[in-house]
Amino acid sequence: MAHVVVLGAGLGGTIMAYEMKDALRPQDTLTVVNRGSTYSFVPSNPWVAVGWREKGDIEVDLAPVFERRGIAFRPDGAVRVHPETNTIAMGRGDTLTYDYLVIATGPELAFDEVEGLGPEGNTHSVCHVDHALRAKTAFDALASKGGPVIVGAAQGASCFGPAYEFAFILETALRRRKVRDRVPMTFVTPEPYIGHLGLDGVGDTKSLLESALREKHIKWITNARMTKVEPGTMHVEEVSADGTVAARHELPFAFSMMLPAFRGVEAVHGIEGLTNPRGFILADKHQRNPAFPNVFSIGVCVAIPPMGKTPLPVGVPKTGFMIESMVTATARNVGALLRGEEPSAVASWNAVCLADFGDSGIAFVAQPQIPPRNVNWSSSGKWVHAAKIGFEKYFLRKIRQGKSETIYEKLALDLLGISKLKEIHEEPA
Repeated sequence: MAHVVVLGAGLGGTIMAYEMKDALRPQDTLTVVNRGSTYSFVPSNPWVAVGWREKGDIEVDLAPVFERRGIAFRPDGAVRVHPETNTIAMGRGDTLTYDYLVIATGPELAFDEVEGLGPEGNTHSVCHVDHALRAKTAFDALASKGGPVIVGAAQGASCFGPAYEFAFILETALRRRKVRDRVPMTFVTPEPYIGHLGLDGVGDTKSLLESALREKHIKWITNARMTKVEPGTMHVEEVSADGTVAARHELPFAFSMMLPAFRGVEAVHGIEGLTNPRGFILADKHQRNPAFPNVFSIGVCVAIPPMGKTPLPVGVPKTGFMIESMVTATARNVGALLRGEEPSAVASWNAVCLADFGDSGIAFVAQPQIPPRNVNWSSSGKWVHAAKIGFEKYFLRKIRQGKSETIYEKLALDLLGISKLKEIHEEPA
């Protein structure tokens, strides 16, 4: 009998638990460790921030779902992982022992790396539903009084899609309230060009996003490094290709939403052999840690090198489909080890993204996510907004039902013509 632990119950960890349960032998046990018992669908947070969703619309109580699936649940969270002894120091003060560990913690939000950044400072965030709720209060005040807006991401960020999404969703919400004419908007990003996305672009994302920003009268500053955010003023350095400062800006704002850089969570940060200097988990092509071969990792917490040199640090995003392919490969590989076999499944690391703009959007497919690619495609239209709503409903239903995959996902992928993008590769014996 073996005990498998999944650390984290977010977008990746929850479906990891479902797929891992299906891959276990009858005598094996599975425990999920998380801080709190609530799953929240993070991609819907921009809608929460403008009042298009309530908190309860996008949350699921995991405890009864895990109980139905026969999965043990520890909502007290982990204090520290000790991979050298196969133990986890728990929030209640006890110790949890594992045979195999899958780390799916997601990131820690590094607001402190820029003075004045974040909900405890002078900007808002959509990284957590509670942050989005605070942003909604500020959005209501903005709609009442007007004033300049800054949206974007900090240097070192690796998740640019939600920044673009929120800029356009906010613009749409302001137009619907008939106050857009009183709100000048600027998009501020460390990307070397609009639409880079940490992926050196996908298809024609540069032209598509630049065109969309121009159409919506949103100005932009690229190669932008925030140095400090004071109440109502953001200090930004615009750098040249060689990293030298080309211009300095003092940007006034009445409302700002800026995504932070990510780093590994405290429970794993700084463990030699397990993490890189930012605290992200080191993993081979089988999602397995080289130093601790009974430890696997999936999702945003996985260490992926940046995509080439850029004037400012720009990380690589881990999109939903990429995470799901990591999940399936990891479940298969842990299942193989339980049966005395060697891991052979390799995640596809394909990227399929639906970026909602409130009444339209941009979709892109990168196969694989890191170039050179076999598929490098992007498109825009109102269908993207409808597809994002449909995917939200589908995914929350999957979480509530405790299913790793349903026929609805397969049908949806077939309709989009991208069903093969989620394939998990098996190495030849």
